Amino acid sequence: MTPQARAQAAIDLLDEIVASARDAGAAADTLIARYFKTRRYAGSKDRRAVRELVYRAIRRAGERPVDGRAALVGLAREDAALAALFDGSPHCPAPIAPDEAGSPAAALPAWLAAKVAPILGETGQLALLERASLDLRVNSARTTRDAMLAALPEAKPTAHSPVGLRLPEGTKVEASIEWAQGLVEIQDEGSQLISLATRAGPGMTVLDLCAGAGGKTLALAAMMQGGGRLIAADTDRSRLARLAPRAERAGAAGIENRLLNPNREGDAVADLVDGCDVVLIDAPCSGTGTWRRNPEARWRLTPDRLARLTAIQSHLLDIAFTLVKPGGALVYAVCSVLDEEGAGQVQAFVDRMTRTGARVQSDKDLFTAGAYRGPGKLLTPEMDGTDGFFVARLIKA
Repeated sequence: MTPQARAQAAIDLLDEIVASARDAGAAADTLIARYFKTRRYAGSKDRRAVRELVYRAIRRAGERPVDGRAALVGLAREDAALAALFDGSPHCPAPIAPDEAGSPAAALPAWLAAKVAPILGETGQLALLERASLDLRVNSARTTRDAMLAALPEAKPTAHSPVGLRLPEGTKVEASIEWAQGLVEIQDEGSQLISLATRAGPGMTVLDLCAGAGGKTLALAAMMQGGGRLIAADTDRSRLARLAPRAERAGAAGIENRLLNPNREGDAVADLVDGCDVVLIDAPCSGTGTWRRNPEARWRLTPDRLARLTAIQSHLLDIAFTLVKPGGALVYAVCSVLDEEGAGQVQAFVDRMTRTGARVQSDKDLFTAGAYRGPGKLLTPEMDGTDGFFVARLIKA
């Protein structure tokens, strides 16, 4: 592909991504993979160059562009070499008109910037859109971090998680023998800290209430060393089905799976009332803390969607608290930096429980990373080098 053809390919892809963001369709990385699957003529350098252009344009445009051309023209207005590729030759972008401004540059949509700026500041907002690190979690049930550092010479220990490794971007982890043998899992350091905050251990009854594909469930299994009872629950059948093969590879046997009915989640876990030593809620959320990986997600979020998510989070907190035994812990986490999903959500829950006569204590002794915010801690890319997370550990008195 010529450089001009790569620019046109980026516009075509951005058209799909913009439309998908508007219609709540597939994520950018999925659309990019589909695009090149049907274009075998594009070599690895072509795919890498087009992908780079697409993500540069996405990260630059805070508001959703009108189309892919507007997104790339906005970038070209700041990059003379890119602008020169708009030459109108066959299979290439038409020349940029003098009055064609393209999409404006901004870190976040205005309504989100108003929420995030008081929490993270300007540099913290920009850090949300930087490239994410490639982190691994060492499966402590099978090996040690020292052993994996020796086996993976390019890996470095993570700063905060004692079972974390950081690798150079682009490392083909899933092609390694260590991954195939279940010795490591791809997992952001912040996610590792959430699992560690549960303090799960052998002999406990532990429920991962929003298990998804089971990343944190597997971390909990490693902490429990095969002892106790571990239940993974979720409302998404297809995601939950991905846990079994992952657990087999990791050597994590005996995990119970439970499919929940939306809005009736409590029915499937009624037998666990007052019976869990730990309940982990990795709640559905806006994903504002993961924009480094999915920057187009900020085009998808709306005030109405945020309101629906916070209602779900509140509902899950109420259910989870009934499942924790006296003296047990409820660990709540969201990959979000917004207070209404994090500190504000948990404080509202504590206040709600207090009014009913329930006793809830906040345990802020979580980990060294992060900054205290209300009843928990906030991890951010700028300060901690992780995705953005809010984590709170609550004890049922």
